[in-house]
Amino acid sequence: MLSTSSIVKPLPPEWFVDHDTNAEMRWDATADLGYRTPNERFFVRNHTATPQIDAKTWRLRVFGSGLLGAPDLAHAIEFDYRQLRSLPSYELEAVLECAGNGRRFFAGQQHTPTEGTPWALGAVGLARWRGVRLAEVLNRAGIRDDAVEIMPQGLDASYVEDGVDHGHVRRPLPVRKALDDTLLAYEMNGDPLPPDHGFPVRLVVPGWVGVASVKWVGQIEVANHPLVSPWNSTWYRITGPGYPPEGSPLTAPAVKSVFQLAWDACVPAGAITVLTGRSWSGKAPVRRVDVSTDGGQSWQPAQLHGPNRRDGWVRWELPWRPTAPGPHTLLARAVDETDAEQPDTVPFNDGGYQFWAVVRHPVTVVG
Repeated sequence: MLSTSSIVKPLPPEWFVDHDTNAEMRWDATADLGYRTPNERFFVRNHTATPQIDAKTWRLRVFGSGLLGAPDLAHAIEFDYRQLRSLPSYELEAVLECAGNGRRFFAGQQHTPTEGTPWALGAVGLARWRGVRLAEVLNRAGIRDDAVEIMPQGLDASYVEDGVDHGHVRRPLPVRKALDDTLLAYEMNGDPLPPDHGFPVRLVVPGWVGVASVKWVGQIEVANHPLVSPWNSTWYRITGPGYPPEGSPLTAPAVKSVFQLAWDACVPAGAITVLTGRSWSGKAPVRRVDVSTDGGQSWQPAQLHGPNRRDGWVRWELPWRPTAPGPHTLLARAVDETDAEQPDTVPFNDGGYQFWAVVRHPVTVVG
C-alpha cells in the first residue's frame, strides 16, 4: 500500500526554502498570487517523508470506546475512498499553519534560540478544501453521546527520534471540535490532494495549529476518555520558564503579519513602492493592520482588501515613498476582532512555538 520518498513535488529555490523534509514558502515570490495559495506553492511540513498511497486499497478505519458497540481496531467501521467521496460533500477555505512558524525570530530577533525547523513566516498557506464533514463520518460510524475525544492517525512512516520509535503521527481532538467544522478533505483548490498534502484523505481543522490537520489519515480512534500521544503530551505544548511544568497543548494560532517582500530587499528612493502583505489570526477576522516604515517610530493604517474571515487571512497594502537612502526597518502589526494585538516581543518557550510578535523586516533604500 505504501512506499516512502522525500517530498514529491518540485521545490524550485525561487519559490521555497528547503528545510530537509520540510519546505517553506517564500513570501517574496507571492506578489502575483491571489487569495488562495496554489497547490504547487503550498508549504510542506512532514515529520518523516511523503508516502505514496494507492486510493484503491486505502481504507479509513473508525473504532474505539466512543462508538456504539465499542469496536476495537480489528473490528473497525471502514470507509473506502469511493464510499467517502459518495457522501455529502462540503467546501471551506482555511489557513493551515505550522505551530513553529516564525521560530527563527526567537533567535534572530529576541536572542533566545530554540531547536526545530528554523521557519521564518512561510510555514503557512490558504486553500479551498473539499471533502466530507468529520461529523458525517462519525455519525455513520455510531458515535456515542459520551464520546470525549477522537484521535486521527496518519499513514506516513513512524517517527523515530534519538532511537525511540514514537509511532505514526497522531494527535487527539475534542469531540466538540470534531463535530463542529472539521473536514475529511480529499480535494485541495479543486484538485485531488497532492501526495505532499495528504492524498488520498487528510483532516482539515480550521482555526487550530497545523499538526491537528493530520495528513494521510488512515484510522480514527473515538474514545469516551481523554487520549494521549507524544504529539500532545511531549510536543506541541507550551513549556519553559514562566509556564506550568506540564505546559499546555497548542490549539489556535496567534495573530501574525508578513510582508510580501524579500528580506533585505532594495527599494528606490523617491519612487512609490506599494508594500503588500497578509495578516491572519486563528481566533477571529483581522480588524486592522498598521505599518511602520521607520522602525516603529510612527505607524500608518494599511488598506485591507479581499476576504477577511476567521479561518482565512486578509491582504493589505500601503504605498510608501522613501526619501532617505540607507537601511530601513519595516514593521506590520495586526489586531483581530477579539482585540488580540501583535506585541513587540513574546515570551520564550522550549519548542519555539507561536512566535507572534511584530517582525522587524530590513530593507535598503537606494538612489
